[in-house]
Amino acid sequence: MKTTKALALCCLAGGVLACEAYAQIRVATWNVSNYSGGRSADIQNIVYGTYQGRQFAPDVIGLQEFSGQAALNEFVTILNSAPGSPGDWVAAPFESSPDTNQVLVYRSSKLALVRAVTIANADPGTTGQPRDTRRFDLRPVGFTSNAASVGIYVTHMKSASSGEDQARRLVEAQRIRDNAEGIDTNGSGTALPSGMNFMVVGDFNIQSSSQAAYQELVGSQTNNTGRFFDPINTSGSWNNNASFRYVHTQDPAGSTGGMDDRLDILLVSGSLRNNTGLDYIGSHTLPYSSSTWNDPNHSYRVWGNDGTSYQTALRVNAGGVPNAMVGASIAQDLIDVCVGSGHLPVYLDLRVPALASLSTSSISFGSVALNSTPPVINLVVSNGINPAVFGTGVETLSYSIAAPSVPQFTAPVGSFSDAAGGGTNTHAISLNTSTAGTFSGTITLTTNDPDRPTIVVPVSGSVVNVNQPPVANAGPDQTVTDTDGDGFAMVTLDGSASFDPDGTITSYQWREGFINLTGSLPQPTAVVSLGVGTRTITLRVRDNSNTIAQDNVVITVLPQPGCNDIDFNNDGLFPDDSDLIDFLVVLAGGACSTDPTPGCDTIDFNNDGLFPDDADLLAFLNVLAGQPC
Repeated sequence: MKTTKALALCCLAGGVLACEAYAQIRVATWNVSNYSGGRSADIQNIVYGTYQGRQFAPDVIGLQEFSGQAALNEFVTILNSAPGSPGDWVAAPFESSPDTNQVLVYRSSKLALVRAVTIANADPGTTGQPRDTRRFDLRPVGFTSNAASVGIYVTHMKSASSGEDQARRLVEAQRIRDNAEGIDTNGSGTALPSGMNFMVVGDFNIQSSSQAAYQELVGSQTNNTGRFFDPINTSGSWNNNASFRYVHTQDPAGSTGGMDDRLDILLVSGSLRNNTGLDYIGSHTLPYSSSTWNDPNHSYRVWGNDGTSYQTALRVNAGGVPNAMVGASIAQDLIDVCVGSGHLPVYLDLRVPALASLSTSSISFGSVALNSTPPVINLVVSNGINPAVFGTGVETLSYSIAAPSVPQFTAPVGSFSDAAGGGTNTHAISLNTSTAGTFSGTITLTTNDPDRPTIVVPVSGSVVNVNQPPVANAGPDQTVTDTDGDGFAMVTLDGSASFDPDGTITSYQWREGFINLTGSLPQPTAVVSLGVGTRTITLRVRDNSNTIAQDNVVITVLPQPGCNDIDFNNDGLFPDDSDLIDFLVVLAGGACSTDPTPGCDTIDFNNDGLFPDDADLLAFLNVLAGQPC
């Protein structure tokens, strides 16, 4: 939030334009003087005309002296069709009142109407209030609470200064204050809701702050719940007093003596001047300047009054110098729109509260492994106000995070802030995994968001002792030979390199495709008979937590190779006696007759891997005789 000092520096550095840019919700009151329609161009230029970067451009207007529903409808159409208008103006529900009517219009893109209530009815006699008093409860778009809302009383009190006139104003003031204190002043449900900010705006017809009606509104009483405050702290006798020429509102046309009365006023609740949430932009203690209309300490302005028109018509262009506040064109329209004595609009600016926005409403870590790296989930917090709607001067979100209610969770503890339209704050929430169990708790944020001063984020997670799977190792690939020629070979399968990192392996199973070769074995080795060919064998192991792992090994069974040819000594002559002689000589350990080249074959004639033995001699003799090996 900008402090009053900062606001003043802003205005002094850049003039009122800098302050205008800081406005978030502009609340105005305007007695348009017996309005029954028309005056379109005047109204449009008054509301959206620009002079030296300044505009009236309100967001909500409490209006007096409207003749009826048709006049209200036409006024809204005029606002929406004005050059530069956002086109989002709507009227609060109309209710006919004796004499003229108090109505309210507002911009629907910035404000939502919660309810419209007639809190006091006109008295047809001569002792009560002459017109109805209405209250319109509004809240900025995006908010839901009473603390973010404002009830705006729109009044048009009895005019003139006789004792009877003042007494009738006092009756209305008493009803307004009672209603603001939570009293049903006009039937059940008409009281101001508890905790809501409030204002009273309108044509008070009060010439001095000492009058009873004014003191009823602003004075300290036993019950100060419904007490109002003058946001510019400007008390005194306003009528025909040049000291208050910058806040005079009547009469710009100069038809009844000129600008010499502060009749049109906005008063605010204490909650709108406490530097928290929805709040008046300006000093809460300093009175309005008596030397300049462009008071840097206040957003409060009488639109068009540059202080040079005391007891004369509103200055338009004197000596070639235009009205310093609004220029000649807008000043002339302020005069032209008046019927009779007429009134100037009065406005003030309210700062919009911060809106806490969280990336999630709850945090769940699910299940995580015991002693694993602590998981982290980010909680993103930001000021959710949209600067495109409300401007850049929105209250900064301030919040603190308390330690989680359960020690297994950690969060950054401390105070934080985030301005609207800026970045976001990311807070890492983690779960300690050193202890097994199921944990649930809360993380509490305390904020200056009036809707959610306390935000509780549930957080949960389970730390479980997760089994680590076994590791299967089927051993290296193997190649074996069918030694007896029956088409099969016995193969030893060895999975002894398998292991379980956090338990034991309870069974070993060797499979070929869907065929179980061994069943479930308690030991890692098995001897199986495999046919000639290449096949993939799968080892499947199971640990004591019933978790399975597997690995493959490729086994190649070669066929029996058969006998060598009968030309044992490789002399190219066979079958002959020299082959038999050389075979017997080599079998006996002697030298081959054809050594060194080409030399004799191996003595393992039948290639069974066993030599020298009788099987080789018998095989040689069979082949020599023309028989199978």
